[in-house]
Amino acid sequence: MARIVGVDIPNNKRGEIALTYIYGIGRSRSNTILEKAGVDKNLKVQDWNDEQFGAIRKVINESFKVEGELRSEIQLNIKRLMDIGCYRGIRHRIGLPVRGQSTKNNARTRKGKRKTVANKKMATK
Repeated sequence: MARIVGVDIPNNKRGEIALTYIYGIGRSRSNTILEKAGVDKNLKVQDWNDEQFGAIRKVINESFKVEGELRSEIQLNIKRLMDIGCYRGIRHRIGLPVRGQSTKNNARTRKGKRKTVANKKMATK
């Protein structure tokens, strides 16, 4: 397995797909990186040589925030929203959907497992 920015990328996949294993790189960004580095996007990772690896690493390091740096920036942005107490920050704080989704029936991913509430017993005569 090849290592780029601390991530093992699979050897048996095309370059375009393999780069998406890095956090912060999707399909369009991987195409841009390969284009700037001068590497064919259909070439498999196992067929890359050391110069191509070096060119790809260089493009990623100087052009994009990826992996740990990107994750920490996103966490800081969320923390800032929570600190200023805006609507989105409050939704993050109480673990509800942030982008306006309905919460009556769905939103189980954000709300977590159902907390069953027992119903009241009928009074006996």
